[in-house]
Order: sequence, then C-alpha cells, then structure tokens
Amino acid sequence: MSMIKRIQAILENLAFFIFCMVVILFLMQLFCFTSFRIPSDSMEPALKDGDRILVNKMIKGARLFDVFAALDNEDVTIHRMPGWGSFQRNDILVFNFPYQMNRWDSVRMDVMQYYVKRCIALPGDTLEIRGGFYKVRGCDEQLGNYDAQQYLANLKHPEQHGIVVGTFPYDKQLGWTIREFGPLPIPKKGQIVMMNRTNCLLYRQLIGWEQKKRLRIKDGQIVLGDSVITQYRFKKNYYFVSGDHMANSQDSRYWGMLPEEYIVGKATRIWYSEDKFTEKPRWDRIMQKIK
Repeated sequence: MSMIKRIQAILENLAFFIFCMVVILFLMQLFCFTSFRIPSDSMEPALKDGDRILVNKMIKGARLFDVFAALDNEDVTIHRMPGWGSFQRNDILVFNFPYQMNRWDSVRMDVMQYYVKRCIALPGDTLEIRGGFYKVRGCDEQLGNYDAQQYLANLKHPEQHGIVVGTFPYDKQLGWTIREFGPLPIPKKGQIVMMNRTNCLLYRQLIGWEQKKRLRIKDGQIVLGDSVITQYRFKKNYYFVSGDHMANSQDSRYWGMLPEEYIVGKATRIWYSEDKFTEKPRWDRIMQKIK
C-alpha cells in the first residue's frame, strides 16, 4: 500500500472515530446528562451565578417532544424514557419555566427558559409555610434553606426590603403570604379533589392545562368548559419548588405548582465555575457535589 493510501485510510478511520464520538456525546446529552449555566443568585449559597452544573436525566427518564412545535409556542406532548428512580424532597431540579412570564394564569412550557430550584414538596404531599418555615405534613426532615427561612421569619416588614409578600393564588380571602401559606395539597396522578371555590383557585391552571378547557366559578358552581363539575381526578404529577435565596427567588410561592413533564432532571455536580466579575475560575467549586 502506498504512503498516500495509508494516510487516506488513517484519515478515514479518524473521521469515522470523530463521527462516532460526536454521535455518542449527542446521545449522552439527549438521554443521560446535560449541562446548564447558573445565571442568577436565586439558589445561593448552594449554587452561585457562574456555576456550570451537570444534570442527570436518567433518574426519571429523558424527555422526548417536538422541539420545533415548542419553539413555535405550541402545546406539545412530552414522552419520557424509562427512568431508574424518582425525585426526592430537597433535590435541586432543572426545569422549563411552566408559565408565561408575568402571566401565571395558565400552564405553558417555555422551551428556551430554564429554572433551577429546590424540590420542597412531592406529588401527594400537603405543604404549608408556618412562621416563614416550610412544612410538609408527615415529614420531619428540614426542607429548603433553613437560614433563608429564618431570615424571612425575622423580618418585621419584608416589603420594605423589596420582597414580594403576597403569594399564589393571590386571593384576599385566603390571604396567603410568604410567612403564612397553605395548606396546599400537591396533586398526584389519580388523586381526586372536591371542587369548591378554594380548590378552583388552587388548581385552575393545572386542570385547564390537563383538559384544555377553562375552569371557572359561575353562579356559585365550578364550571369546566361548559360542564358543571363537583370533583376532579388529576392526570399528572406536580411539585412545589423553591429557591434557596428565598428573598430573591421567583418560585412556586408566586407562580404555583410545577408539572412533572417540564422537569429536565436533577442537578448533581458543579463541573465548572467562573466568577462573573473577574472571569476567573472558582477552583474550590469545580467538581463539587451539589447538596
């Protein structure tokens, strides 16, 4: 074999190897792991602005959907690959923001906008905030960032510090605030709720999204589309999530519950970190496990 043919063979093998590596990396990112950059301080101190995190998609399974339809702001059907487990309280989750910005009356996935928050309550949990602290009925573990909850609990006038006090579902009769909130049952697939005024307020976004019909109160009755309903069985699972930097975090306290379908995966490790002001690596954070 001539030298030229040998070089051609080597180059062809190298090109095939590179192609295979690109395909493997693409498949791994699609089905196993992906990376995100933290763009704000809403998860401090666990995650800092400039951290780049590794997200495990395999726990619940990677998602498959029509990306082009999602980019056109259309409703999309999301399918999941088989997963090997489930999300737990205090996991840090990466997800598509489930509502239109500044319009939180209906569920719609923003495929270009990703949030990172800590899971506080799971499907089937009943969540409360009492005295500024998260509580889940029947759960004794510490939930969320205790120091941030303590800070909010001790503030006499949070609004004077630029903190929004009023919360979901923004109803004066309920009067929920960042310090006194709930009880809020987090829907689980197959769970049945009786339809009254309070539950209509709490779940109208979710039920409207599941049924593609408007849920409203009319003449003292709960109406879904054109039909009066007295109860509802949920078709999907939902979660309640919170930022660790609670004084500056747009989370479930304000916009409601997170559909499971919109969750990308669990953040597991900081693979790189860079200070946004100095543009220098934060060596002490690189490859640090996320807690």
